Amino acid sequence: MALTRVSGKPGDPGTAGGPRTSGKHRRPSRPGRHHGRIAGAAATLATGGVAATLATPAFAADRSAPAAEDTALRQTVVLGDALRESIGDQAEAQESAADTAAAMAAAEARAKREAAQAKRIADARAKEKRAAEARAAREAERKRLNTFVLPVAGSYVSTQYQAAGAAWSSGSHTGVDFHAAEGTPVLSVGAGTVVEAGWDGSYGNSVVIKMSDGTYTQYGHLSAINVTVGRQVDPGQQIGRAGNTGNSFGAHLHFEARTSTEYGSDLDPVAYLRSHGVSL
Repeated sequence: MALTRVSGKPGDPGTAGGPRTSGKHRRPSRPGRHHGRIAGAAATLATGGVAATLATPAFAADRSAPAAEDTALRQTVVLGDALRESIGDQAEAQESAADTAAAMAAAEARAKREAAQAKRIADARAKEKRAAEARAAREAERKRLNTFVLPVAGSYVSTQYQAAGAAWSSGSHTGVDFHAAEGTPVLSVGAGTVVEAGWDGSYGNSVVIKMSDGTYTQYGHLSAINVTVGRQVDPGQQIGRAGNTGNSFGAHLHFEARTSTEYGSDLDPVAYLRSHGVSL
């Protein structure tokens, strides 16, 4: 075979058959990446395609069974729902307990307020009752101190005050005589304290009482004495019995009113009793 000479300089890039040199204007060629992908796909088709084809019916047959991931997800959802329900129940129970506690606290506070109100009412009523009792006691005491009666119930004066006669050492009667049979009850004409009780010379058995207004009354010629010194007496209380002891000419009661216990401090007994509301 004949050789055809191609003209040109050696190394000339435009000359056919000349040596080709590499340089910055040309890189050595290499297979592209897409060529590798194509080759890989071809290899897969050549070697694994059949396996993939064969595996496809089995995979299709198991499509009804849930995958492991699906099962776990469903279990998580179920557990989450149960947890939410449990948390909701606990929240409702706590809310109910809180409501119950609040209701009990409110009821207790209301009971305390009602008890305090009832106590205030009871205290006010007790205070009012005590005040009423105190008023009644004061009124009773006032009445007791200001009540006077006859020394012999239903009697009358048989000998007047300052009557003249030799029967009296002073020449006149220092008191009044009340008609009374032997043993007739003799009463205190008012409230007071017994300061003398016993034998007193011409007065015989005698009782002297200091009255609540500071005056004194004397009861003479008694057949019996029923009180002792220091005894508190009320109006109309029996202090003895009428008699005929001492300088006396028959059973009667000698009654005097005085400014002191001393003889000669006498007052008009009738005027004294009338000034204290006694009618005679």
